[in-house]
Amino acid sequence: MKTLQKSVRWSIGIAVITLVLAAIFSVISTFILSGVTWAIGMVIVFIIVFLGVFFDTIGVAATAADEKPFHAMASERLGGARHAVLITRNADKFANFCNDVIGDISGIISGTASAYVVLQLSLQLGYSDTSYQQFAISILFTSVVAALTVGGKALGKTLAIHYSTQIIFQVGRLLHLLEAKFKIKIFSPNGKKKKDKLTRK
Repeated sequence: MKTLQKSVRWSIGIAVITLVLAAIFSVISTFILSGVTWAIGMVIVFIIVFLGVFFDTIGVAATAADEKPFHAMASERLGGARHAVLITRNADKFANFCNDVIGDISGIISGTASAYVVLQLSLQLGYSDTSYQQFAISILFTSVVAALTVGGKALGKTLAIHYSTQIIFQVGRLLHLLEAKFKIKIFSPNGKKKKDKLTRK
């Protein structure tokens, strides 16, 4: 019952976070795209696609990584090792955020941005909204974006599985830097240790 309640709370929380982030990313992307040429818009679309692939790779690496190497690094007091341990312990939630939240938002926004690029290119070439030329451009550009997304994620998954320890350690170092320099804390200490201490008493 407690597991179900935690799952429901996490689902509601992540849904709210997704709503807020989607709104923020949509506003930012719309603001950036407004007034730019189709060429710059295309570059922005590819950046959004890369962002989705990047976070998808991190999410897969979190589920594939083993916790043990990071304990050895933490014993040597390497910055980021403790955060890497927390990532692996919370791999399901971390992967859910990276793969589903950021990944899906990136996919939706890249689709919207692609439509804007197609419209801008069609207007520049003098094609009407209902012309077969614009239809052909739309299919071509959408297909390219889809191919880059799927192909990029396939490559990212391969890298994530084979280099999960290195990837998560670098993410841990980034989280360590954010916490040390900017006081931004992503993870709270895992409750398992507290329970262990109580049982020992």
